[in-house]
Amino acid sequence: MTLDSFVSSGVFELFDGIRRGWGWYSSWLVRFRLSGLKRLFVDLIDDFATFGMVFMFGLLVFALPPFSGEGDIWNQRREFAITFTDVNGEIIGRRGVRQDDAIPLEEIPQYVIKAALATEDSRFYQHFGVDFQGTMRAMIANAKAQGVVQGGSTITQQLAKNLFLSPERSLRRKVHEAFLALWIETHLTKNEILKLYLDRAYMGGGNYGVEASAQFYFGKSIRDVNLQEAAMLAGLFKAPSKYAPHIHREASLARSNVVLYRMLDVGYISQGELFEAKRNPPKVVDQSDYYSPDYFLDWAYNETLALIEKQNLDGDFVLEVKTTVDIDLQKSAQKSLNAVLDENKVARRVGQAALVTMTPTGAVKVIVGGRDYEKSQFNRATDALRQPGSSFKPFVYLAALRAGYTPSTIVYDKPVTIGSWTPRNYSHRFRGRTTLVNALARSYNTVPIHLMLAIGRKAIIETTKMAGVQSEIKAVPSLPLGTNEVTVMDITTGYATFANGGKQVKPYGVLEIRRPNGDLLYSHEKNAPPLKQVFAAEKIADLNFMLNRVVEAGTGKRSLLGFTPQAGKTGTTQSYRDAWFVGYTAHYVTGVWFGNDNYSEMNRVTGGSLPAMTWKRVMLEAHKTTVAQGLPGVPLNGNYAKYAAKNRGVTEIPQIPTGGPTAFRPSNTGDGTGDVVIFQPQQKRQRSGPVVSVLQNMFSLFDKNPRTRTRVRSRTTFTPQSTRVSKRRKRAARNAKRMRRMMETR
Repeated sequence: MTLDSFVSSGVFELFDGIRRGWGWYSSWLVRFRLSGLKRLFVDLIDDFATFGMVFMFGLLVFALPPFSGEGDIWNQRREFAITFTDVNGEIIGRRGVRQDDAIPLEEIPQYVIKAALATEDSRFYQHFGVDFQGTMRAMIANAKAQGVVQGGSTITQQLAKNLFLSPERSLRRKVHEAFLALWIETHLTKNEILKLYLDRAYMGGGNYGVEASAQFYFGKSIRDVNLQEAAMLAGLFKAPSKYAPHIHREASLARSNVVLYRMLDVGYISQGELFEAKRNPPKVVDQSDYYSPDYFLDWAYNETLALIEKQNLDGDFVLEVKTTVDIDLQKSAQKSLNAVLDENKVARRVGQAALVTMTPTGAVKVIVGGRDYEKSQFNRATDALRQPGSSFKPFVYLAALRAGYTPSTIVYDKPVTIGSWTPRNYSHRFRGRTTLVNALARSYNTVPIHLMLAIGRKAIIETTKMAGVQSEIKAVPSLPLGTNEVTVMDITTGYATFANGGKQVKPYGVLEIRRPNGDLLYSHEKNAPPLKQVFAAEKIADLNFMLNRVVEAGTGKRSLLGFTPQAGKTGTTQSYRDAWFVGYTAHYVTGVWFGNDNYSEMNRVTGGSLPAMTWKRVMLEAHKTTVAQGLPGVPLNGNYAKYAAKNRGVTEIPQIPTGGPTAFRPSNTGDGTGDVVIFQPQQKRQRSGPVVSVLQNMFSLFDKNPRTRTRVRSRTTFTPQSTRVSKRRKRAARNAKRMRRMMETR
């Protein structure tokens, strides 16, 4: 009874307390009841606070950058001072910042500091990373001018972009930039921020920081620059490619005058100093003969850092690196690529291209990462992931060859459907019964799909990885048509495996790493592992034979060199967003890509058009002094000598002897002046018969005796087939007899 009484009274008192509390709360709220405009005003404030809080949480989630803030964040990729040379020891560029002997801020002239502050952030020492006053002023000025005439980013924000973010222009990046600027301001002093900015800003000509740019443009240390030179350097912060004095002298001077007037406005210099500076413009070092392969150097710098870590060389910070780059070929490739872009930019709606050339063993000779490094440092050859289209098909066909197919295997170009997806050929027609070699040469789309269904997607992915392709390959139904994204470097590496007979390749650009005193720290010849044979030589020979037909009689005919065995494949993606040609000889492997950074459509640019033509331009230059050699499956024969004679003005070709290579030099025709082409003949076989007679008559075209040359009509040629087939032997005998009668008649 006691317990029951306690529970009952407790429940009653609880509910009574709640009732009395609610009554008190209601009576207390009566005094806050509003109506009319006051009620509207209070509701607006309340709603703004509620939705504002939700917006702030959303903004916080959106704005948090992918940045942990751990480790040596201020020296990421900047710990080393590396001087790069070509194979001959000539300096081609530098990367990195000397952390151990960098010039202190106190030793940088005040002219340089004041010029940078006046143009980039005059309120640098007053704001906390984000200058709202400066941002509003820039917005008003831009609105009045109906364009971008002022920037609102502070020096801290620009440093955040240089250190941690990509150069893309997007709202998300700007928000990340602002948050990181606030974070930097809490971790560094103003002088430390300014010093980092002056050391890390890109200032044109492949130079980063005021010290490197002063050495490059004026041939002196930043300690020794005067007011005029300081104004010119400060003008580079805004647009280094537009105001680089070694390229755009007048624009650079005009920009330096703007900097001088800005310094006058904020009180950093006097009127007399301004007039004196304008009367004595700075003298810029002549850089007309200087060329820096910047795209290659950026890639080689990353490779060097990886080797330093792998070889435990991190105790040295000042290094000299000998590279594999071919400077002359690099210049020629950049020039050829830009020329094709200039010729077709408007008509074909193509804005960018990339190119990689390497040897079949992986030594990278050329990297062209885009049209202009000064305008965009993004390396499209090594970092841009694009769909390779039909240039991926050789990996599918190699997987089929490994599964037992042969080039002469009969396949069918016929409709195929996987789920709701039905691929079609470029011509929108089906050819029916064909051979494997013809299907690849004509780039039929349905045949590799049928092959995938027969051998499985796993076999194709395995073959691609064995060839050295590092990009992720997903087992999607459209896998054989090249819908997985790869880089130009990646797919060129895969083709190098075909060129060398089936050995897996890893591209490299570093030959040696040394200390400044000459001590050898790394040698590719000694430290790199030998190439591993991953494919059977006969399978690669079959694939090379098939890819040779692509350039001889298929979609890649515009790439035909003619004087040396070659192979390759075109690639075109849906809506003409990407166009490729990747091909190789016994000496070089080159991959070419054309497209647009924004993935917009080009005007019917296929892999067999601009990429193939660019590939040919580059490879003609690369083979000027090479020895013609056969590829596995594509032997060297007299047909290449005939082609060179016909297309390069050779009036006389020596008879190919039984031993040792023979060279001939084309005449001066403009595109092959001074070229030496050497043919390595096969061993002479002691044979006789009608086929040999036909061959002898055919090569009599090149006899030194004029009477012999005039006996054969130039429009009549014979291509003998295998003597193992009796029908072909009889046909050759008839042809020989007909030729003898014709010669006797004449």
